[in-house]
Amino acid sequence: MNLYEKILNKKEKISLIGLGYVGMPIAVAFAKKVDVIGFDVNKEKIGLYMNGIDPTKEVGNEVIKNTTIDFTSNDLRLKESKFHIVAVPTPVRDDHTPDLKPIKSASRTLGKNLTKGSIVVYESTVYPGVTEDVCVPILEEESGLKCGVDFKVGYSPERINPGDKVHRLETIVKVVSGQDEETLDIVAKVYELVVDAGVYKAESIKVAEAAKVIENSQRDINIAFMNELSIIFNKLGIDTKAVLEAAGTKWNFLNFSPGLVGGHCIGVDPYYLTYKAEQVGYHSQIILSGRTINDDMGKYVAESTVKKMIKANKQINGSKVAIFGVTFKENTPDVRNTKVVDVIQELKEYGVDVKVVDPVADKEDLRNEYNIKSCNIDEIKGVDAVIFAVPHDEFKSIQLEDIKKMFEPMEDINTEALREVAVTSEFGTLTDRDDCVLIDIKGMFNRNDAKNAGFSYWRL
Repeated sequence: MNLYEKILNKKEKISLIGLGYVGMPIAVAFAKKVDVIGFDVNKEKIGLYMNGIDPTKEVGNEVIKNTTIDFTSNDLRLKESKFHIVAVPTPVRDDHTPDLKPIKSASRTLGKNLTKGSIVVYESTVYPGVTEDVCVPILEEESGLKCGVDFKVGYSPERINPGDKVHRLETIVKVVSGQDEETLDIVAKVYELVVDAGVYKAESIKVAEAAKVIENSQRDINIAFMNELSIIFNKLGIDTKAVLEAAGTKWNFLNFSPGLVGGHCIGVDPYYLTYKAEQVGYHSQIILSGRTINDDMGKYVAESTVKKMIKANKQINGSKVAIFGVTFKENTPDVRNTKVVDVIQELKEYGVDVKVVDPVADKEDLRNEYNIKSCNIDEIKGVDAVIFAVPHDEFKSIQLEDIKKMFEPMEDINTEALREVAVTSEFGTLTDRDDCVLIDIKGMFNRNDAKNAGFSYWRL
């Protein structure tokens, strides 16, 4: 009876190391079929899971309450498993070089508790060679075991799209790899238990690592092209969205749109590939050019906002701007590497008072990582500009007339004289004039409707 059969018959367990946006859905899926130990070093997070709370919002509280996952922050429990899946973050440092601390730390923790006959599968996005050249030596050193003899390794890149309820673990073909044919066969069969779309067997671990890192690099480059087009078309006075809709009528035109590219995948993965390329003597041109464009988009949005405000005769220093949405993408609480923060920081450089509204964002992460406190929507009054940065579902019910009210003065300030001036002004009342600056990064609102409503409107 091989390891796959033992897992299937619940004679052996699977462990998930790292219960974040990627690890949690994997653990939940496997727990429906086999015995699963869910391990994370964050005791507070484990406590939430044990109380039926899903801080990632990826699977939901109800699912967490009913799952059979054995949650723990005690690494000694990893000894009870023979099939380990490592799903920890792989961020980059400030200088854009790979930060392998999380995956090295996870490997050390696992290595101390690794037993003979185990298989370790890494899911974290890395550059080709990390699994075998970085992680395996750590596993061997900590365990005293020999890879290929006492334990085996594989790699199966995560493809989960946070916040996406359609493209899930079960519905996306899973790339799998192993250090030898026997390991590859077992890894493939284990994942086939939960992946309805099936698996694709890569010919080597390095091929699987490379396949993952280019998936997001390709997407990053395509979005960078759209962002560059947006800059050009804005200078030409042409609506980018209208151009893309027209071009999109051709069957082979790729459906990408401009935007802020952050998060822990697209905004990070290309740097892993270019870092490895530098090590072998090649300096990337296209990939790094795309990254440069996308990394600068937060500053571009902020500068475009300021220009719109100046044209609307706003005093920039001391002005108020409300930003709706601060997560790296819609409908997820994840604020890691969000480029909306770049917009906020750049506006603050101009002396702008920025208020953030985001009912979805993880408030603790927002506070700890960026020192940002999210406001309630009813607190937004007397602003000089409104930026819709992230199209959360929660924002889709907001109407243009609702936004206009946000420009009205605060009720607790004596503004009778101001109101009289506004009413008698040749420009009309505050809510009739076009000095209400609306920055709609992802095009949530109809451009013509916004202009007809008196907004000074701009979007990528």
